[in-house]
Amino acid sequence: MTTQIFCAATQYAAATVAGALRAGMFGPRADHRRILLVSDTSAIPELGVPLDRMSGFEALRPDFDEVRSWNETIWPHHPAGWSPRPQDIPLWEKALRLAWDLDDQRVEIICESIQANPSRVIAAIFADSPLHVYADGLMSYGPTRNRIPLPMSSRILRLVHLDLIPGLKPLLLSEYGIESVPVPSEHFRSVLGEVGAAAAIGRERPTALLLGQYLSALDLISRAEEDALHMSMLRGAVALGHREVTFKPHPSATGDSTLPLEDLAAELDITLNVLRDPVLAETLYERARPELVVGCFSTAMITAAAFYGIPAARVGTDMLLQRITPYENSNRIPLTLVDALVPELSDTLRAGHPVDLATDVDALVRTVGYCMQPTAHPELRGTAHAYLADVTDDERPRYFKRRRLTSLGLPGATPPLRAAALRRHPVVRKVARRLR
Repeated sequence: MTTQIFCAATQYAAATVAGALRAGMFGPRADHRRILLVSDTSAIPELGVPLDRMSGFEALRPDFDEVRSWNETIWPHHPAGWSPRPQDIPLWEKALRLAWDLDDQRVEIICESIQANPSRVIAAIFADSPLHVYADGLMSYGPTRNRIPLPMSSRILRLVHLDLIPGLKPLLLSEYGIESVPVPSEHFRSVLGEVGAAAAIGRERPTALLLGQYLSALDLISRAEEDALHMSMLRGAVALGHREVTFKPHPSATGDSTLPLEDLAAELDITLNVLRDPVLAETLYERARPELVVGCFSTAMITAAAFYGIPAARVGTDMLLQRITPYENSNRIPLTLVDALVPELSDTLRAGHPVDLATDVDALVRTVGYCMQPTAHPELRGTAHAYLADVTDDERPRYFKRRRLTSLGLPGATPPLRAAALRRHPVVRKVARRLR
């Protein structure tokens, strides 16, 4: 018997894994012992709710034989920052095999974000085990953030991902020649339906659902700007005629983060329900069937459009496309996809109508991906050059930085100064005189 260890940090990730299991993507149940290893990588995990204690998890529990906590296993270390010393790795494998009753069983690791902890640590501890990587959101369409050492990358068998954008193939791990396999949408949606039915949430039926993302925690915007972003979501929803609105804060957001929004709702004389229970937004899609989902660049916006046909609208992507740093930030591809596919909330002609996910964004995504990680994807240079040469000077700055295009020698780069003009420049002449 093989023991399969499924690493998950969010309920959405666990639902993705459950959908893959039910689709038979990890072999027959009788031949495998399945452990769900949960972790909480938030700044203060002691104040959060682990995914196995969240409402609706009981629908996922039967898909696994056991549930273990990585936070408890390595306490008092933080799972996002801790890794064992290289000389201690064999001792950790022995300790985990003893603690989890693995004996000498063959182990397979199924993890997300292999380039970061805790997945990278677990993969390193079980150094002889094959790896399956799964991606539960829009980041699968972007390039791999960090280089993966050869001994580890050679163990990765495939990338399992959700087919959120039809026809768009993931860039993640593709530079290592790793095959990407989509989770059948019907199985994933079936799992979401069961989680939604099991979740103990209210019976409110809002016509609009607002999604908070806690962007200030990523240092992308300030707390005040984040409050303003949430309030613009509410104002935009009300402008479209919605009077029953639910706001779902990010699980890591502080308890007082919704106060400005609640004050605005009272001023606008509309009903605002704040969903404080740490449940998936998809549970509301199943139970409440909102008429509109509003957010910034959350994967849940694309999930609403792809699996439920619910209209979505975006807010604040213009600002974030300029703010997000460095250029290779992993959030850039999700941000780009939402900006390119989902209408702006202020666009009254498109907001409130189904999102057209069939729009061809392949060249855009691959061009942005090349600019993010050019050394990992040199084969995309031709695509990037052709795409950038075809867009206007006014369109390029939305997704591309002129400095990045200049360093890569792509269309849209800053034109070089002529030598004669440079020699005549007064500052250059002054420096030359001082040097002489």
